[in-house]
Amino acid sequence: MTAVESACIEQPPSAARGGPVGMTLARVSRAHRIAMGRRLRELGLYPGQELMMMRLWDRGPARQSELIQSLGLDPSTVTKMLQRLEQCGYVRRSPDPADRRAVLVEATEEGQALKAGVENAWSDLEASSLAGLGPAERAELARLLGILAENLRAEAGDAGDCPPLNC
Repeated sequence: MTAVESACIEQPPSAARGGPVGMTLARVSRAHRIAMGRRLRELGLYPGQELMMMRLWDRGPARQSELIQSLGLDPSTVTKMLQRLEQCGYVRRSPDPADRRAVLVEATEEGQALKAGVENAWSDLEASSLAGLGPAERAELARLLGILAENLRAEAGDAGDCPPLNC
């Protein structure tokens, strides 16, 4: 049995029986991360690195501190992620000309070349994840997940712990 299959059929722990939707969300999230990880591995990326690259592709060069905030990750996690991406030649870090104490991050040509592969990975996983659902069901699922996301964002508070959903 694969890790994805195990994540989908395993019985919930007794302590989680009061939260069947939350347990299902956790399982779906884990299965999605595993499946995306396989696709990204073919591109030479680790899960999460594509999100960093997406920010750089969409917004262009950004301060490392802005990336930390927009991704909602621990600074040490982002630093390690950037080190790996830089070692692979996908990003370049340099002092920000506007403030030499700040670090500016930008995608290199090699990093830009990953964009089509990442787009394909996300599209492919979307198609396989939603197989068997019609357009109305897909729209309803997106609507319901949007409500859950907003509820969880409110639960997390606006103290910067949870990045805005539109970024």
